[in-house]
Amino acid sequence: MTPTAREVTAAADPADPADPAGPADLAGLRRRITPVLVVSQILGGLGVATGIALATVLAPQVGGSDALSGLAPTATVAGTALLSVPLAALMSARGRRPGLVLAYLIGSAGAAVVVLASALGSFPLLLLGMAGFGAASSANLQARFAAADLAEPARRARAISLVVWATTVGAVLGPNIAAPAGRSVSGSGIPEAAGPFVWASGVFLLAAVVVAVLLRPDPLLTARALAPREEGERRERSLRSAVRAVRESPGARLALVTVAASHTTMVSIMSMTPLALSHHGAGVQLIGLVISGHIAGMYAFSPVMGILSDRLGRLAVIGLAVGLLAFAALLAGTAGASHGRVAAGLFLLGLGWSAGLVSGSALLTDSVEGPARTEVQGLSDLAMNAAAGIGGAAAGLIVAQGGYGLLNLLGAGLLLPLAALAVRRAVTGTGAAQDRPPAATGTGTGTGTGTG
Repeated sequence: MTPTAREVTAAADPADPADPAGPADLAGLRRRITPVLVVSQILGGLGVATGIALATVLAPQVGGSDALSGLAPTATVAGTALLSVPLAALMSARGRRPGLVLAYLIGSAGAAVVVLASALGSFPLLLLGMAGFGAASSANLQARFAAADLAEPARRARAISLVVWATTVGAVLGPNIAAPAGRSVSGSGIPEAAGPFVWASGVFLLAAVVVAVLLRPDPLLTARALAPREEGERRERSLRSAVRAVRESPGARLALVTVAASHTTMVSIMSMTPLALSHHGAGVQLIGLVISGHIAGMYAFSPVMGILSDRLGRLAVIGLAVGLLAFAALLAGTAGASHGRVAAGLFLLGLGWSAGLVSGSALLTDSVEGPARTEVQGLSDLAMNAAAGIGGAAAGLIVAQGGYGLLNLLGAGLLLPLAALAVRRAVTGTGAAQDRPPAATGTGTGTGTGTG
């Protein structure tokens, strides 16, 4: 017998009583939770995009060298990576809500530190602030797994893609309000390029309040309350258990490589594009438009990637991601002074990232069952952001020494291991059953089990 909303909520969070007029089934619970995740993603996307659009412009102003420009987004990615596993552990122990709230609060504080660093002219302090700023990106990434917690297995990629898509509104708007955000600090002693971080700090704080107040019942705790538990089951929460779970699952290994390679290629190329455009005479407004198009590619079409991943299988969309990312690098890397060609390349770069993130995240969730799943999700974000952090750090040096074209060539080269692994899986059929979503069950909780 399927429990009512009151019973589910009480089991998941005794301090959060169910609304007597609330829904009596999982579909109703999803209707309560999904809009909150969507709103938080819009706010988080707005804050991240508003700041990140000018990170590589602000860094040389504070640090005094173009070669240091890649360190600002790298610090952001490093902060995201370092916080991924602790946040996953917190969510595993306490639920999604505390982890997301803490991440947004750290992001808000980080943005404020960036503003202080720019006013003082302190590059180390700037990097520290950018690392804290990265916590908001970690919250946005973890929210996609929150969407999967209660999703039907056969619609899991679509659930993930809906929350990813929600970022579109804020992420596309963010770079375009960078100019007014910069003007808003005029005369205050704060550099114009730091203005977007003032706004981002407030937006992240608002996102934390929305999640803290409205994300009830907690999706992860609710999914666990619904899942049948074997007698004597022990929940081991550690990085070691996550690594072991990935090592034992071919599907999880492919998923981990997919999100890491896709994210590293995207971050490495995208982070240096504003600087490359500025060297070819592009102003802040044009840079904002190009980054907006890139972000639209990242998020706006994610529902399409979710549908394709659910219907055609995860492996097919992983192959699509490789093709899109490689073609994007070709376009942008050979664009020269053609701003339009760079814009087209960046749009396809975002589209390829979307395909890789949605299909890889769905495959990862499909491939790992039980208590280890949340830790594996955190490990995935750690791997993708650690790899991207290294790529971002190297990107500034590569552009300074060999140019933007060389960066794109090397970025495309990062896809070769992923392509080889995907081809091998397709040819051998190893673990092929995991490349398509599991059949839907009675309740369709994100635990991969149903309730009878």
